[in-house]
Amino acid sequence: MRRIFCSLMLSLFLISAGCAPLISKEVRREVSSDVTFRQVIQDPEAHKGKTVLLSGIILGSKNTKEGTLIEILQKPADLQGRPKGVDESDGRFLALYNGYLDTAIYTRGREVAVAGEIKEKRVLPLEEIDYTYPLISIREIHLFKPKKAEKFYHYPYPYWSYPPWWYHPYWYP
Repeated sequence: MRRIFCSLMLSLFLISAGCAPLISKEVRREVSSDVTFRQVIQDPEAHKGKTVLLSGIILGSKNTKEGTLIEILQKPADLQGRPKGVDESDGRFLALYNGYLDTAIYTRGREVAVAGEIKEKRVLPLEEIDYTYPLISIREIHLFKPKKAEKFYHYPYPYWSYPPWWYHPYWYP
């Protein structure tokens, strides 16, 4: 009986460890849940100083004198906080980490969740236009592991084609 209880407790512990939150409780308490990214992108100055939790895809990163500056395409988050694989976004934002992050790891195409304070807006060239980016000062950042490529098979087993004049074995009585 004791072994069953111990194995049950161990399995519950392992399951709960796999459900650990991306961002700490302290930072999640400070997140302004009434502020959406759509509101922030429209007027970053009006939401200055508020803490937000955003997810998205990294478009580029570079190390500057201020720290590591990451350009992110915002995406809606799923229940785990990971960006959904949908073709919708409310825009781009800049995330500034006060320190060094390796740009070979925080590279284009990686999925991230960022919690931080809205600092200001920055107007930077984006191709042939000037784009207004909200600048988020990163308090915590979570880099998701890359998804494994799914293998695509037409059939669960090898399928051999028969010549047109050959009978199909599954039609045979």
